[in-house]
Amino acid sequence: MPELPEVETVCRLIRPGVLGRELGRVRVHWQRTLGGLKPAQFERRVRGTKVCEVRRRGKYIVLELSRAGADAGALLVHLRMSGRLHVDASDYDRGPHLRVSVDLDDGARLNFLDVRKFGRFTHTSDPDDALSELGPEPLSDGFSHAWFHAGLRQRKRFLKPLLLDQSFLAGLGNIYVDEALHSARLHPLQRSHQVSRPKSLALWKAIRETLEAAIEREGSSFDSFYRTPEGQPGSYQHQFQVYGRNGKPCRHCGRTISKIVVAQRGTHLCGRCQRRYPSPS
Repeated sequence: MPELPEVETVCRLIRPGVLGRELGRVRVHWQRTLGGLKPAQFERRVRGTKVCEVRRRGKYIVLELSRAGADAGALLVHLRMSGRLHVDASDYDRGPHLRVSVDLDDGARLNFLDVRKFGRFTHTSDPDDALSELGPEPLSDGFSHAWFHAGLRQRKRFLKPLLLDQSFLAGLGNIYVDEALHSARLHPLQRSHQVSRPKSLALWKAIRETLEAAIEREGSSFDSFYRTPEGQPGSYQHQFQVYGRNGKPCRHCGRTISKIVVAQRGTHLCGRCQRRYPSPS
């Protein structure tokens, strides 16, 4: 599933093609993509609106809309496992996996493709309310070390499931949690309330630095699904320290990377670099 760096990359690359554009005719090829809306209802909501902002919230792409200068809600896009968002020429053939297409007033189209049909391309009248259960953004000012350390101490959960919990922290997924935990030298099954202040600072820095580095490289393409809106793969997968490297030597200490299951998710770690430690006395 695309995570924060991949979704941020999509936002940045589609922004020039949709910002300020008026939305026109809508073609729906898979109704479930609309998240409960009927095609005619969806088109009434969005046709004639203008895209006034493109932003990311967690793993969601948010296209803020206006109509005659007034707020008109937002397109809310979640790529899930295999979704892709492209701005194409009107005659460009995107093939059998095109789920929703929206005409733009400059002759282009905003196309949403999804091989596995799990993604969502829908409309909400209030995106902030729709996404109100998400935790803070890990690259925002609201994600301070003081907040993070207090949040870890207040909970008695294993680190990895907690960091994957979108209500605790928005945008992280399997890849970047594994990478950040290795960078901070923390075991994914370490209890959050046992993490010392120096270790929580190391993890806070690792989360931000890992995400920033991945965004710079336009995310990670470790399978055939994720491609940027320009059709190119990301390149951060070449920087992985543990994710997908089970059976290979740790780049830090040389010990073999292992793979375990944590909260039903495949989890990669170095048993030497990431040892669990007891609660401080």
